[in-house]
Amino acid sequence: MTQTVVIAGASAGIGRALACAYARRGARLGLIARGRAGLEATKRDCRALGAADVLTHRVDVADAAAVDRAADATAGRFGDIDVWINGAMVSVFAPTWEVTATEFRRVTEVVYLGTVHGTLAALRHMRPRRRGTIVQIGSALAYRGIPLQAAYCASKHAIQGFNDSLRAELLHDCPGITLSMVQLPAVNTPQFSWVRTRLPRHPQPVPPIFQPEVAADAIVWAADHGVRELNVGAPTLRARIGDVLAPGLLDWLLSRARVGFDAQQTDPPIDPAGWRDNLDRPGDEERDRGAHGIFDDRARSRSVELWAATHRPTAGMVVAGLGAAARTLATVARARR
Repeated sequence: MTQTVVIAGASAGIGRALACAYARRGARLGLIARGRAGLEATKRDCRALGAADVLTHRVDVADAAAVDRAADATAGRFGDIDVWINGAMVSVFAPTWEVTATEFRRVTEVVYLGTVHGTLAALRHMRPRRRGTIVQIGSALAYRGIPLQAAYCASKHAIQGFNDSLRAELLHDCPGITLSMVQLPAVNTPQFSWVRTRLPRHPQPVPPIFQPEVAADAIVWAADHGVRELNVGAPTLRARIGDVLAPGLLDWLLSRARVGFDAQQTDPPIDPAGWRDNLDRPGDEERDRGAHGIFDDRARSRSVELWAATHRPTAGMVVAGLGAAARTLATVARARR
């Protein structure tokens, strides 16, 4: 069955990798983003990879009415919307007291309210049919905030609370609509070359870094299986566990320059006068940025933890087999004494 999939934030980074993944499946795609060059390049890539059809929408997800129009246009052309994925994002890298109220508002409007707008648009089309799949692209930062990204972390936390409320409502009214959130580790996307920053050095994802295709595979799997939540990579699991067991210790560790501050910057300084961010205007309006950022040489193309989470029966057998082998070796060693 050919799926109709809408991806918000589709022109670069994880959204771009997702669009390509669904194109390989032959899906019909509704792609939402702001950047003209990025959207057009994504459309070309998806058609070349086998997408059944591609419809693009140059939309700022902070504009609820525009998101609704994009949803209606996609449904009007392709029919029912099967999967809707919310992943548009912007951020500001700076100490909280250096971020203006206007900048806090803008990040919240895109990251949090953009997710709400997309979800409401999807529900308008899914609730009459009482089926469909909505996936929010989350982050380990939805549970554990870190320094220098207060606006982004707060928005991801808000999505988590929004999901909890909505999920219970859907279970009560429309159990055929599944709602998932995929919590991601650091990912090598172009965002670190176009975020608004007041840091002295180039922003970077906190290592270890994963390629966007790892995130895309996780999101597609979550959509297919309707899981409540999927944690991707060991860093995400560590952050969540640490925040439950020792939040004060994490506060202290993140206050250290090497852990919380230097880890979010590369060594080379940047020229503030030459930096162009995408907070208020798209970063790929004139030039396509693709899925990958500038950290290919350091990014991992697979995650053992993701494989284990998405292959639980096989992983369980592997663990059981290793345990049995260890017990056998211990028995043989005792017998030789």
